Amino acid sequence: MDEQAIAKAAGEGAYVVGGAVRDELLGRPVLDLDVACANPRRAARAYGRLAGGAVFALSDRHGAWRVALPDGPTVDFTPLFDGIEADLATRDFTVNAVARPLGDAGHVDPLGGVPDLRGRVLRVVSDAVFDDDPLRLLRAVRLEDELGFRLDARSEALLRRRAALVTFPAGERILAELVRLSPDGFRRLDELGLLAPLGGSVERLEGHAPAEHRGYLLVAALGENLLRLPVSNELRRLARAVLRARPPADSSSREIHRFRRRTEPWALDALAYLDRPELAEAVVRARAAEPSEPLLRGDELGVAPGPEVGRLLELVAEERAAGTIATQQEALELVRREAQAATRPT
Repeated sequence: MDEQAIAKAAGEGAYVVGGAVRDELLGRPVLDLDVACANPRRAARAYGRLAGGAVFALSDRHGAWRVALPDGPTVDFTPLFDGIEADLATRDFTVNAVARPLGDAGHVDPLGGVPDLRGRVLRVVSDAVFDDDPLRLLRAVRLEDELGFRLDARSEALLRRRAALVTFPAGERILAELVRLSPDGFRRLDELGLLAPLGGSVERLEGHAPAEHRGYLLVAALGENLLRLPVSNELRRLARAVLRARPPADSSSREIHRFRRRTEPWALDALAYLDRPELAEAVVRARAAEPSEPLLRGDELGVAPGPEVGRLLELVAEERAAGTIATQQEALELVRREAQAATRPT
């Protein structure tokens, strides 16, 4: 990202603000920039032409514009109305209320964000931060979790008093914060009184996680209430498979096969949710032994197309997994016996 080109586009009096400055000071990678300037629309269009990026409005209400660069990063341009110090006073936490003039190494820090960064303290900018945007309740925990910071006592007390507001933001925004949390992050949500209003609990997190897929944490913490949020189709399928799962009766090959048919590719996640870690090794072994080709295909059964084809193919697959058949000939014999049984008078 060419900061000189950004400065040229933004004009005089422009600043890098927010998380980008925080991460610079912490030595963390900075992928995206937020730039406060006098005319965001003009700056975004100018920089988009210079960098070959896609330019679009982020918010008509707030006047923010974004340039999405071809290699992935973004540069957001936001309006600077009453000077940089007034802008910083509207932010959430002091560590996010530090600015750096574009092309300069100095910092504007009227609220003590740099000392708080050194002390790894998360401190609200004002008593109104959670009322102004209740999503900041979740962001506070996410920042603690990602950065290894801790809310100071006054900020934590304020957060606890405002905890009931946590359900107010749009579901998309809530989900975007929750998906970035670790198990400890969810435990911290619970400790602060933020998880219960969302319909969540840490009970399932105390089992034998972690499981395979990151989305499992959301399922374990929120259960059926996760499906009230605008989750992706993939996460919805994971949640339904895990929440509907019933444990195998035992660790036999037949039972593990049946369990995997109901839950894959999330079988290990389902076992974690069911608190049955002793069966994980059997699932792993079954996966490793999964044949690359079926013994029979549908057109080899000698059966008219229809639901019976699927039932017979599943029967062959289950018996193969259970070890009662191993060859194509044995599979054909099994199908023949099933066909004869189906035609016998009852």
